[in-house]
Amino acid sequence: MALMNLITAINHTLDLAMAQDESVVVFGEDVGLEGGVFRATVGLQEKYGQQRCFDTPLAESAIVGSAIGMAVNGLRPVAEIQFSGFVYPAFNQIISHVARMRNRTRGQRTLPLVIRMPHGGGIRALEHHSESLDTFFGHIPGLKVVVPSTPYDAKGLLLAAIRDDDPVMFLEPSKIYRAFRQEVPEEDYTIPIGKAKVLKPGTDLTVVSWGAYIHEVLKAEQILQEEGIDLEIIDLRTISPIDRDTIIESVQKTGRFVVVHEAARSFGPGAELITLVNEGAFLHLEAPPTRLAGFDITIPLPRGEHHYFLDAQRIANGIRQVAHF
Repeated sequence: MALMNLITAINHTLDLAMAQDESVVVFGEDVGLEGGVFRATVGLQEKYGQQRCFDTPLAESAIVGSAIGMAVNGLRPVAEIQFSGFVYPAFNQIISHVARMRNRTRGQRTLPLVIRMPHGGGIRALEHHSESLDTFFGHIPGLKVVVPSTPYDAKGLLLAAIRDDDPVMFLEPSKIYRAFRQEVPEEDYTIPIGKAKVLKPGTDLTVVSWGAYIHEVLKAEQILQEEGIDLEIIDLRTISPIDRDTIIESVQKTGRFVVVHEAARSFGPGAELITLVNEGAFLHLEAPPTRLAGFDITIPLPRGEHHYFLDAQRIANGIRQVAHF
């Protein structure tokens, strides 16, 4: 095993996938020569050449459109959008073509492509650099949406995404790119897309989160444990498809449910998960299902972003109210 942070695990995984399969190509803005703005692709162009790892113009629609053409013609492209807030010009390609190709051709053609992008805030960046777009992509039929929270999961989920015959939006929490290191096997392994992970079993209340916020939830758990509140913590890992069975089974056991996410509160993933719980475990509930989320505003610029994001204490306060309902 090797100690890796999230960005190192992404780089290692792309290297492994390209070594194993010549149809895997990696490209995006500054991805080749510079190795990407976060250095996720550093060294890949030097190792595999400009035909398989290359820079593109500053044109997100063209990046995704090119990935579609490559995937239709037998390649497995991994396209990088430099920041998630830059993806909006590519929405036409993603929604009109990427998500619909299997349906449009009645299953005769698929698009085995991955679109990677940094996800969320917390890095004191400029406008359009801190978007949380879980809901946008999760709402579109035909897309799989993955958000890893650890280096180990990032490798297993990214390998699964690259080998998937359907398109995957791979959202990488930039706040934890270099936040910590973890032992990651250097050999090949995958994690099934659509399967959540129970990080900690508990009896009093179910908490679901993903990405960078998982680590704030774990800190909140330490606070609440001292008060005798026993949380069951689930890392969703995949926004679409949602692992409904794991969530429902947990809430049927605990009787209480809180979802914690970075995206704005209204119409966010939390609303969908609460509906899921109401439909699948209503008679087991002992308190109203609750969402702890971002405010319904544009994410503030660097000097004010700490007011927007939930920390462990704010999460603990919200969970405590549900636990004592």
